[in-house]
Amino acid sequence: MSVALVGEGGSLAERAYTAIRDRLVMLEIRPGDPLNDDRLATELGTGRTPVREALKRLEGDRLVVAYPRRGTFATAVDITDLAHLSEVRLSLEPLAARSAARNAGATDRATLGELAERIAALDTSGDPRELLRADVEVHRALYRATGNPHLEDVCVRLDNLATRIWVLFLDRLPALPGHIHEHAELLGAVVAGEEEKAAELALAHVVGFEKAIRALL
Repeated sequence: MSVALVGEGGSLAERAYTAIRDRLVMLEIRPGDPLNDDRLATELGTGRTPVREALKRLEGDRLVVAYPRRGTFATAVDITDLAHLSEVRLSLEPLAARSAARNAGATDRATLGELAERIAALDTSGDPRELLRADVEVHRALYRATGNPHLEDVCVRLDNLATRIWVLFLDRLPALPGHIHEHAELLGAVVAGEEEKAAELALAHVVGFEKAIRALL
């Protein structure tokens, strides 16, 4: 199953932002790589101004860093950030799951239900990057279902940084398929409105992520 991370519609700046963001998250733009305005504008068909606006936002997301007279570069992936990210996500991921279970509307629940079915049927023997893209899609859909744009924004930013760490170890993570499949139960709990179960599963997911990475260090 191929999962497209870039959303449809939106302004040119928004489209540029999501496209560049997802390349950075999946390390298709490698840490330390320069980001050239003209090249990106040509590739995305958006013009230079939307790309520059996108890069400003991405700097706030800690995905790029700009240096005077040198240009803009993809930030490094610092494994020491794992503890800091986990500390915050241990609180926010259960909060988001509980909030989604409580607040999601009918449309969101239908979307999450369909996504749960797709995740449960996912071919875990395929491309690990596609599995990870599915993981990202689940998280973003769940955050959106909270109905809280501030919580969604913070959770997406943290998940983006955590996903970059996943990608670094992608070829050494035999537990990745199980990690992705467990989302089906989480989504099912959210759809059913089971707040505490959803929160518990989200917490276990974050703990499992940190343990899997630390086992490789």
